[in-house]
Formats: sequence, structure tokens, C-alpha cells
Amino acid sequence: MIKMKQKAKYTVAVVGVGAVGEEMLRVLRQRNFPVDELRVFARSDRMIQVDGQSYSVKPISPEGFDGVDIALFAGTEGEKGAAVTYAPEAVKRGAVVIDNGADFRMDPKVPLVVPEVNARDVKKHKGIIANPNCSTIQMVVALWPIYKKVGIKRIIVTTLQASSGAGRGAVEQLKEETSKIVSGGCENVQASVENKAMPQQLAYNVFPHIGSFSECDYTNEEWKLVKETRKIMHDDKIKISATTVRVPVRTGHSESVYIETKEAIAPEKVRELLKNAPGVVVIDQPKNNLYPMPKDAEGRDETFVGRIRRDCFVKNGLWLWVVADNLRKGAATNAVQIAECVISACK
Repeated sequence: MIKMKQKAKYTVAVVGVGAVGEEMLRVLRQRNFPVDELRVFARSDRMIQVDGQSYSVKPISPEGFDGVDIALFAGTEGEKGAAVTYAPEAVKRGAVVIDNGADFRMDPKVPLVVPEVNARDVKKHKGIIANPNCSTIQMVVALWPIYKKVGIKRIIVTTLQASSGAGRGAVEQLKEETSKIVSGGCENVQASVENKAMPQQLAYNVFPHIGSFSECDYTNEEWKLVKETRKIMHDDKIKISATTVRVPVRTGHSESVYIETKEAIAPEKVRELLKNAPGVVVIDQPKNNLYPMPKDAEGRDETFVGRIRRDCFVKNGLWLWVVADNLRKGAATNAVQIAECVISACK
């Protein structure tokens, strides 16, 4: 670990002012992160407002990281791979980089961290710490207490991912398509909209296609769930299959998760474990219409779990329904929590 000097307050940089970058600014303030100086970088000069507070955005440059202690890369604005160029420059100048993009996640020299699961891995960093994919984060937060108790040998997950996971363009596409349909729009709505961030119509539709298709006809988003989960849990033997689906929701990813445990565990015990787990809220009274939903997770930092039940046909099989705000716990909040771990490790 590259030891950072302990301070009362720190100089923090946020790189990118898309949806995740703005959420990082919000979370830093809401969690009272000890910020002495805050620098905000993007491709060009501008002023932005987040919750009524103004921020001056400066063009990103290597010299901009002089004196920065912690650099949060949002990974959602600017050219793809911006962290590849600027993260090493920030590290050279003494900063610890926490990158929300995908560029460093599977680098064996870079820890991939979800604080509720593997906070100790922060101490292994050599200047860069990777923030996992949004869908991976909420899944491992929910599964880790079960894994520690009885082990997990198999995971099958179907994600239902909100439009905001693909950025502002996708959110605007959803709004525009919905407006056209409600007002009696065209037959081929997606072809008529100005914002075409998605490969298919999103309003009043779902499609099983997030990312590009690759090995075994999985998308790269599906492979992230496989590879990142194994790395975070330090277990390459877990068998993981994933299907990622885009749904017409603004914010909040949902996941239908099936697991097979190594040892038997009753659903009641799973509920007890999760109720006592950090960062988890159990909402599991389906007969009273109480279960996690994206609309209730929006703006929250916790991972919500419900529909906990035994598989009636498979030994040691369990089902869970997992929901979280993809912009917060799935991105900004997890990154700031990592930063909190970094400064705690300085003590």
C-alpha cells in the first residue's frame, strides 16, 4: 500500500460531471467527507449546480492533480478510457485514485473493492483502487453474509437495469420515447427520437442486451458480474451465469438472484443474517405487498433485499430479489466509501 499522510481534511478531485460525477459531489457533501479543497474536472470549463450549490468545472490536465490527495473518477463523461490517461498522472503527483470506470477492475495489481465485503483489500493498493460495476456491487453486498456463513457454489442472476446506468442520453431517450407514445406517437418510436443512446426502443419495452456480445454469447456486462464477483470474493470456483436486461426505469437496478449454497440454510436464517449485515435492508413481507422496488431505493445508499425463499426443487437452492440505486451504491456512494476506507487506513 502507498501510505497517504493523515490529515484533518483532504484535497479531493472529482473527474467527470455526468450523472455519477454529480452524484459524487452530492454524496461527498451528504456524508460529510473531510474536504479541505474540492476540484472538479471535465473536458471543458463550465459552471454546474448540484442541489443549489455551484461548482466551477475546470478542464482536466495532469497539472490539475498537483496537491490532490484523493481523485474520484466518475467514468461517465468524456472520452472512454480517460482514467487510463489521467489516473497514472494523478498517482505520480501523490493522489490515491478511485476509478468508477472499467479500465482497471481486472488488473491483478489493482484492488476491486466493495467496503461491506472486502474493505481490507484497500490496503493492497499501489495508487489506484477500482470501483466495481453497479450490478456487481449490489449483488455481492447481498450475498456476502450468506457466503461467509454457508458458502456459495452457484449463482444465476438476471439483472433489470435502469436507463440511468447507460448515462443521461439513455434517460433522455426514455423520456422522449415515453412522451411520443403517450401523445399517440409513431409506430417505430425509437427510430424517430433524437436521443438514440440505446440499441432498441426503451419506453414500454425491455431488451436483454447491455454492452457488446463476446465469449459464449455473453455480453461484456454479463462477464463483469462473473469476473468481478470472483475477484471481490477471492473465489474463482463460484459458477456464475448472468443475463443483463435494460428496463424502462429511470434509476434503480433490480436483480433476480438464484444461489446454491454449500451447506443448507433456511430462509429465516438468511433473513436474520441480512438484517444484521452492514448496508443491507430487508423488506420481505410479500403477502402484504412489501418487497424492494426501484422507486423506493432511489436516493438511498443501502442495498434492499426481499423475496427470500427456498427453491422447491433444488437442494440448497435459494432465491433473492435485490434492489439498489445504481448511481449511488452502484457508483458514487461506493466510491466515497472506498475513500473513507483509504483515510481510515492512514490512521
